[in-house]
Amino acid sequence: MISVGIDSGSATTKAVLINCNNIVAQVILPTAFYFLAASEKAYKNVLANSGIAEEDINIVYATGYGRNSIKFADGTISEITAHAMGVYHLYPDVNGIIDIGGQDIKVISVNDGKVTDFLMNDKCAAGTGKFLEYTARALEVPIEELGSLALASKTSATITSMCTVFAESEVISLRARGFTKENIAAGLIESIARRVAVMARQLELKQNVAFVGGVAKNAGIEAALEKELDILLYVPQEPQITGALGAALYGIS
Repeated sequence: MISVGIDSGSATTKAVLINCNNIVAQVILPTAFYFLAASEKAYKNVLANSGIAEEDINIVYATGYGRNSIKFADGTISEITAHAMGVYHLYPDVNGIIDIGGQDIKVISVNDGKVTDFLMNDKCAAGTGKFLEYTARALEVPIEELGSLALASKTSATITSMCTVFAESEVISLRARGFTKENIAAGLIESIARRVAVMARQLELKQNVAFVGGVAKNAGIEAALEKELDILLYVPQEPQITGALGAALYGIS
């Protein structure tokens, strides 16, 4: 069975093609709020990268924020279930997942790949990729450098607000008061780690926890979360594709 999973997120669209449960090809593209167009492009690209013809695809399943816009998909699955299946495929002993994406945070409790409970921060961009984007802009650094800046800090600045707008203003104020970019970055990342850790503790996630989503590529947040939770996190080589992988697996389950 050859299956394609498409994860239509607010910031990026991911596609994964699997053959007999093995990943053959994967694609990550910007969504730019055009869910269908981005999904069609990701689908074509993942086919091209795999060398497999469209007529040989058995099924296409969609997940993510824009999943209902993907009219060519054979079915849809919630991103909570998709991430649980995708992460379980990579780490069979996992019992918790932290997913930080462009506009929301999901903390999921799982048992043998099945969701047992979850929490979502989807009403506010605090702690998400969008939060990092705005605060990095206030620091005048590329978002990709926030993690390394934070890791270089010896004393973190105190960030009192997790509201994206107020935090951006607070960053500007801290810079004006002479705080270094490294210390401000560390303060921002530690504030995110504390917020996510509260959610993880609510679900009693204590071990075998995976960290996925685009923000999982930030080494500073990974380190801060591990310190806050006192555990080592599982971070996939490509942490953005677990939702698409789960959708592809669901399609042939």
